[in-house]
Amino acid sequence: MKQDQIKTLGDLKKSKYQSKSIHQELRENLIQKMQNGEEVFPGIVGYEDTVIPKLERAILAGHSINLLGLRGQAKTKIARLMTNLLDEYIPIVSGSEVNDDPFSPLSFYAREKIEKEGDKTPIEWVHRNERYVEKLATPDVSIADLIGDVDPIKAANLKLDYSDERVIHFGLIPRANRSIFVINELPDLQARIQVALFNILQEGDIQIRGFQLRFPLDIQLVFTANPEDYTNRGSIITPLKDRIQSQIMTHYPNSISIAKSITEQEAKVGDDVKVKVLVPEIIKDLLEQIAVEARESEFVDEKSGVSARLSISAYETLFSAAERRMLKNKEKETTARIADVMAVIPAIIGKIEMVYEGEQEGATNVSYALIRSAIRALAATYFSELKDLKKKSDDRYADDYSKIINWFSSNRIDLMNEASKKQYHKQLDQVEGLSELVTTKFSNLPEEGKYLMMEFLLHALAEYSHLSKQQLERSYQFGDLLSSFFSGEEA
Repeated sequence: MKQDQIKTLGDLKKSKYQSKSIHQELRENLIQKMQNGEEVFPGIVGYEDTVIPKLERAILAGHSINLLGLRGQAKTKIARLMTNLLDEYIPIVSGSEVNDDPFSPLSFYAREKIEKEGDKTPIEWVHRNERYVEKLATPDVSIADLIGDVDPIKAANLKLDYSDERVIHFGLIPRANRSIFVINELPDLQARIQVALFNILQEGDIQIRGFQLRFPLDIQLVFTANPEDYTNRGSIITPLKDRIQSQIMTHYPNSISIAKSITEQEAKVGDDVKVKVLVPEIIKDLLEQIAVEARESEFVDEKSGVSARLSISAYETLFSAAERRMLKNKEKETTARIADVMAVIPAIIGKIEMVYEGEQEGATNVSYALIRSAIRALAATYFSELKDLKKKSDDRYADDYSKIINWFSSNRIDLMNEASKKQYHKQLDQVEGLSELVTTKFSNLPEEGKYLMMEFLLHALAEYSHLSKQQLERSYQFGDLLSSFFSGEEA
């Protein structure tokens, strides 16, 4: 019998439908996906060998789960993807507030309806997307919100005594029966509210006011939290932590390449923009390196963490900066530059939580310092000889670097942030030896890639104290390091 033909309890019995608990559903569908070689958590990158195996073990064991990690580590996204492991549809008693199983009704409403109507009891089918309930834990969340309370208006309208369980208004958790229920930021939930979850986790029953209900809820409980030592807002009380069966630690990407995959997947950049704005790999690497530097910076609170949203927002801002420059110069296409990376500072501010020293420095200065640190770190990959350039006069590129550095002893250039392609090339071409060195080291670069590497090398030379660099309102000025000391310019 087809699902659309099953409209009553009698039809359901004839179809030989077998009720399953939500843990059985999740387990059986996970097993099937694994046997078929299907991706269980599509879009979750970098957790293949760490988080995902632990999560799959917890689901196979039928455990409640706590995803523990810093912000921006895909905890909520993982929880939402668990709905893919539910059966597509399940039957409930029509009109039920708590998704009553027709074969095992919980509520007074469903029991009474089945008792009166028997096999003629109407059935509804609920899609798996409707079986996901999420609640952000905030200090004002009450027991009534989560579990329920006595509704005096219902009692008055139905002329019921307060001892009648029909006066109960169910909260989010009973309404999530036979569903996945997620509480985000669990430590923010007041301790007395966390206590109310004990029975639900252990015995499956609920208590509302004076009612002692035997209400065996069928729920997959998932919690997300920052490590309790990392937040001043609250903590998970020990008895509750003891009742959560699996605690799974999440983490930031283990490599730049994984981080880039996540950023490109999550960033909202239109295809029309991607066609016009080319972002070379070195720029993508630089953006991810900024996040790495932030996580290691003495100015940034490591306990707070640096979300992957920093890289995502910076990536989106980079495209918009390059696109704006392209539009102002009436060009049809462009390639991202180091100057465009400097424009992502507004996307960094607000994504980092600073310690006292960082607050003293100021958010803009710290953001700029992170970009400079990222350039220095990335320069070691492309221009490894810069670190010991002053010591190794016999290096094969030493004369080429000396030619560039010596040119600045009597010259300066202003690299305009919004220069047209023609102006950009002209500014970089005037530096003696710059083009030759980049062409020698990177012979296969396309034209725009070569000019980008030339610009990057100037910034790298400044970060390794071979040139001076001064941030001006509309440009970056590069000059001789020694003369900058006497003029008081920024090195």
